Amino acid sequence: MSKTALITGATAGFGAATARLFVQNGWKVVATGRRSDRLQKLVDELGADNVFPAVFDIRDESAMKAALAALPPAFSEIDLLINNAGLALGTKAAPDIQLDDWRTMIDTNVTALAVITQHLLPKLIERRGMIINLSSVASHWPYPGGNCYGGTKAFVRQFSYGLRCDLHGTGVRVTSIEPGLCESEFTLVRTKGDQKAYDDAYKGAKALQPEDIADTLLWVASQPTHVNINSLELMPVSQTWNPFRIYRD
Repeated sequence: MSKTALITGATAGFGAATARLFVQNGWKVVATGRRSDRLQKLVDELGADNVFPAVFDIRDESAMKAALAALPPAFSEIDLLINNAGLALGTKAAPDIQLDDWRTMIDTNVTALAVITQHLLPKLIERRGMIINLSSVASHWPYPGGNCYGGTKAFVRQFSYGLRCDLHGTGVRVTSIEPGLCESEFTLVRTKGDQKAYDDAYKGAKALQPEDIADTLLWVASQPTHVNINSLELMPVSQTWNPFRIYRD
């Protein structure tokens, strides 16, 4: 009997690649996102028996609850929640940012993630399911311009650990996945469509690909039920850490 994964932000990048790989490995997928045309392409590609598109903005709590309440029976028994929806906006230092960008990151990466998780906890507990949260190496390692984004991803990592504590004895597993440089639409969103910035970020870097993240998520989800992967940080071989900066008068 196949299991069902709900993947937020499944319209591109990690989410779309994960939906494809999970379906190929016998899962049903509830694919969520704002762009109905992209979700429909997933359905057309993978089959309506395998993918159900749930169209809503993850920040809209009422729309989220209505969409999940309307899931057809074949997709309503959620065994795995993959909290993938998230974004970074802007690369400027804190004094120069647009405050609305910070609000959008907090609303999406923190508030919406927490809300959908809490909403689905009764079902996940009932089914002794799993939660995989997409954090980032930015949750551990600060960098110029990472300000609010890094803070939101540190929340995701710590929230994952806190869930592990609160779900003790329920059988629900929780994992924080923390990728480094990965080539995806993420950078176009962050730079607000700057194709040159996107090209410069990945040129010659041999960055991780969305399929690499999907492979990792499937591996985590495929572990025996007595095994919990608390957190997993991964980077491309080309990416390491810079020395500390020193300001000199």
